[in-house]
Amino acid sequence: MNKPAPLSQRQYDYFLRCFDSWFNVAEGGKRGGKNVLVTLIFCAMLEKHRNKIHLVAGVSVATGKLNILDCDGYGLLNYFEGRCREGKYKDRDCVYVQTQTGEKVVLVSGGGKDGDEKLIKGNTYGMAYVTEANECHPKFLKEVFDRTVSSFDRKIFHDLNPKEEEHWYYTDILKFHEEQQLKIPRYGYNYGHFTLVDNMSLSDEKIATVLSTYQKDSVWYKRDIRGERAVADGVIFRRFSENNEPYLYDDTDPLMERDMEGKLIHTPFKIVIGVDFGGNGSMTTFVCTLYFNRYHDLRVAEEGGIQLSKDIDADTICEEFVTFYRLCIERYVRVDWVFPDSASTTMINSLRSAAKKAELPSNNITGCRKNEISERPRTIDLLFNTGRLKINRSCTRLRKAIGSLKWDEKNPNIPEDKNHGNCNDWWDGFNYCLLDFIEYIALDR
Repeated sequence: MNKPAPLSQRQYDYFLRCFDSWFNVAEGGKRGGKNVLVTLIFCAMLEKHRNKIHLVAGVSVATGKLNILDCDGYGLLNYFEGRCREGKYKDRDCVYVQTQTGEKVVLVSGGGKDGDEKLIKGNTYGMAYVTEANECHPKFLKEVFDRTVSSFDRKIFHDLNPKEEEHWYYTDILKFHEEQQLKIPRYGYNYGHFTLVDNMSLSDEKIATVLSTYQKDSVWYKRDIRGERAVADGVIFRRFSENNEPYLYDDTDPLMERDMEGKLIHTPFKIVIGVDFGGNGSMTTFVCTLYFNRYHDLRVAEEGGIQLSKDIDADTICEEFVTFYRLCIERYVRVDWVFPDSASTTMINSLRSAAKKAELPSNNITGCRKNEISERPRTIDLLFNTGRLKINRSCTRLRKAIGSLKWDEKNPNIPEDKNHGNCNDWWDGFNYCLLDFIEYIALDR
């Protein structure tokens, strides 16, 4: 059994308050040890709980298993090592646990979608632990509250990373219980706030390394490090907007050095083209990005686009794409992948046909994966802060787009979609170079 690091004083105080509280919320920055702490509390209380059936959940079943059952090797499966087994209970994923008071069943559910609440109906749960609770659907969280009402010892645990202050989770859920706790001292609402300094497994050196990947005036620093409910507003990449010179490269870049014959001395790990299709006032854009040192260093090498015109059609897009595709191969020897917007299947097939007709590789042209839109600016910010992303000085239109991108006022975690100066067209084309590899980019710090 893996033994977790000692608890900080704040974590220990929160642990003790859980015994007298039915609703326990752990919020704060990333790497603050929230999952490990709450999982430890959940398992300790499971040992002697009188109810047989309990629940753990996340945005998806996979998230619930990763954050609670596994939890970096300190999860429920580790705590009950040799006393548990994964299986099914009435066709639902679960873990059977042998405790000091008999066998318990811990169901695992996803709660991120409308309708997921139906998956947990029909049972009374003694305890319920929902990880990343503010990412789950409101109906699911309400059902969890309802399904624990008749528990012998009702316990609900939430952990979450901060959102903006007006997020529905705070206004529709926490606000009521905070007010009740003020009115009734023994109401049973327990709130804990944690940051990475509460994680006793992190050395000072590791904390310093993590801090170096953030700009201290960014929304991600306020949320991830300080654990604040920060509002995202204004220009997203402010430092880039004010002065993008530190983020540019030219012929003097060591990674882009060429030999006497004009060939790159350092062979790129991957060469990728992203394509965003235009229409209804938007541009079709092409962006070529080179990866070096696996996913560690990125160079945005080329940009190309079709100017707005009423006469633009599929044939024009294919013709311009073939020209850009051939240019990239001539300058960089090869192109490994072409990732167009996956929503345009007809145009993707047209690009394949055009490439094949032009005797260019076509089997590597495929729709890009999609991911959470809010993760895209976060990833680019990480790359900028760590010096891993450089943009060719000649890519003036992409540079202008990144510098002018703003947060959406109504959805403050994502860029606004107003497309001023076609900035969203260039932003999307660039992102399509990254989406299939974004988890590797984030891990390769």
